[in-house]
Amino acid sequence: MTDVRQWLAPGCVNLLGGRLDDNGGPVLTIAIDRHLTLKARLRDDDAIRVWTNLGGRQTAEFTIGVRPGDVTGWADRVAGVVAALAGAGHRLRGADLVIDGDLPTGAGLSSSASEESVVALALNDLLGLGLDRTGLAAILGGNTEHLAILNGADNQALFIDTSGHPASVEAIDADWASAGLLLVVIGTGWDAADDRRDQHRDECRRAADTLGLDRLTAAGPDAVLKLDDEVLKARTRHVITETARTRGAVRALRTGGWTQFGSMLTASHASMRDDFDASRMALDIAVEAALESGALGARMTGYGGSVIVIIEKSRLGPLADRINGRFGHHELAAPTLIPVAPASGAREVTP
Repeated sequence: MTDVRQWLAPGCVNLLGGRLDDNGGPVLTIAIDRHLTLKARLRDDDAIRVWTNLGGRQTAEFTIGVRPGDVTGWADRVAGVVAALAGAGHRLRGADLVIDGDLPTGAGLSSSASEESVVALALNDLLGLGLDRTGLAAILGGNTEHLAILNGADNQALFIDTSGHPASVEAIDADWASAGLLLVVIGTGWDAADDRRDQHRDECRRAADTLGLDRLTAAGPDAVLKLDDEVLKARTRHVITETARTRGAVRALRTGGWTQFGSMLTASHASMRDDFDASRMALDIAVEAALESGALGARMTGYGGSVIVIIEKSRLGPLADRINGRFGHHELAAPTLIPVAPASGAREVTP
């Protein structure tokens, strides 16, 4: 067997562009300074053996001939990566994989995409498959989470335009720390299992079809006036305004317009709540409490129960007090507050 090597993959947080990746639009995101680690070595047979210390020690084993659906439970993502690489025509070998790290699961920090990315990168490097970051992301499904995790950089956000194939990725300076600000992820504990992503995708597709468009983000400012269905009007209004906010947020990052950036976060949350019907009570409570604590802006993010807040560092304590008090008043479990910063993407590190 070869020597053990180690890789690191960050989580990621969507800043702006809520649900636009489902509609061929722009997304502004960051890789963050919380990571999964993977220690790996090749084997002399065709067995893939996986251990994880996340959520308690667990193990799984399958072969390089695994097919989608063969493995269930926590290891299905690892098996999915192996199957995707094999399905793309790459010759594989067995490997021992150990997954650990400080990236919380179920907190809206893209831990699933991080796990897929670090496994794919490790196998690519160990086996000399020769895939670049774009190629790896494409094999994993080409979504914005994989692109962010594989391409992140310190103090930079990524502007990902999903209108093309493949999507384009542009790095944007995002140094709010120099302005005395923090980006805080509030994990509300809301279970995202009832998220209506498929329903919303269908509604947006129907709106695009009605308008004669291949993607809803191509809609002009008068598109809402051309629709009769009130639900499709609302979904279209969100997509149009969120596209404008995402592009405006890029300008705000470039100029250090932090008040403007925060306002865009808050407006995005209102749109996600009112026009996209995607928020829930716990998320709304967190946003309201953050703004009452003096935050520049706050919005729900991703597909889990998390909110992001941009706030002065000195207000972190009052933010935590206000959030905990408000959640206690509503008899909700205390949320988690995790300050995060833009970080480098997935990479091999010295064990």
